[in-house]
Amino acid sequence: MGNSILIRNISHLTGIIDGASKLVKGNDMGRVRSISDAWVLVSDGIIQDFGSMLTVPERADHIIDATGASVFPCWCDSHTHIVFASGREGEFVDRIKGKSYEEIAAAGGGILNSANRLRQMPEDLLYENAYRRLQEVISKGTGAIEIKSGYGLTRESELKMLRVIRRLRQSTEVTVKATFLGAHAVPSEYKENRADYIHLIINEMIPEVAGEGLADYCDVFCDKGFFTVEETDLILTAAARYGLKAKIHANELAVSGGVQVGIKNNAVSVDHLEATTQVEIDALKNASTIPTLLPSVSFFLNIDYAPARAMIDQGLGIAIASDYNPGSSPSGNIPLLMAIACNNMRITPVEAFSAVTINGACAMELEKETGSISKSKSANLIISRPGVTLDSMVYAFGSDHIDKVMIRGKLV
Repeated sequence: MGNSILIRNISHLTGIIDGASKLVKGNDMGRVRSISDAWVLVSDGIIQDFGSMLTVPERADHIIDATGASVFPCWCDSHTHIVFASGREGEFVDRIKGKSYEEIAAAGGGILNSANRLRQMPEDLLYENAYRRLQEVISKGTGAIEIKSGYGLTRESELKMLRVIRRLRQSTEVTVKATFLGAHAVPSEYKENRADYIHLIINEMIPEVAGEGLADYCDVFCDKGFFTVEETDLILTAAARYGLKAKIHANELAVSGGVQVGIKNNAVSVDHLEATTQVEIDALKNASTIPTLLPSVSFFLNIDYAPARAMIDQGLGIAIASDYNPGSSPSGNIPLLMAIACNNMRITPVEAFSAVTINGACAMELEKETGSISKSKSANLIISRPGVTLDSMVYAFGSDHIDKVMIRGKLV
């Protein structure tokens, strides 16, 4: 059997999916399969089997005694920006004093502030900072992650970011998906001629990104003050010609049409959705595009939350992601994120769990690899401290509930 690991005496083995893994929708988001007094057998980085302690295997190369603990699949964080030069604490203070996100951006802050800092930072230092952040979120249970560019806004700096993401993918056991987000904002040097910047994205950046295999997806910030529906459509259509699938930043600041243009371009996900009406919910009901909600942005910016409760009640399957970034969500702590979602979106811990595990995996097209306790999936597992359940993890939001994290069968 090779280098086998047996985790035994598990109080609750939670997040089991038998058969084909797919997006969990509607009422099914509130159901999760669990086995009490359980075991999991891991070999060569893969979940080989699991069951009740009544059927526990007699031998394995290594034994982990999880008496009193719960075991969960690792979190799947499908929307982050962890490659950035430095934090934006000053803007945080400005917002406390009354400035809006839009006012800060209009004055050269926000994304443009991060872009100016990133352009000046050497690639190796950018990598070291991002690697540290990645290790931080792994320690909190994240086993698969999507990372976007978008703080470069020049050909050279966007490619620099994507090379850093590639290095992160190569230097860690977690699965990393890369997204090109050159259309995150219009850089100040193109303020009077945004058409030239869009031309640069379409005719230079996208071909080079695709040619070097630096990204899986292309994203656009389709929202008030950023990119229009028509501009978004042009960019995503061009990206599709080069094999880059669509993702969308949509409806964070206004009802922007971003959801609809995302659906039109077969986007894997449309993300944010704080400003969402019944029209957008109805459109998503008839699409395969996954609504991905970012509640820590609403918490940090003190803006409306996306209507998660209405979406689930109307049969949609939602993903929830951290949006770890320096301006609007400087945290990749998924247990804390679940607590914020439950408390402010009025969803249950089980629904939040579905959103950050199997549905997060689906939003990265990784559902066959991770996101659940399933035979033949990667052994990406969280072992809690004794006495922790899913409900208590979300309830006691300030505590550190995680004892060990296993990625592809290796304790990290």
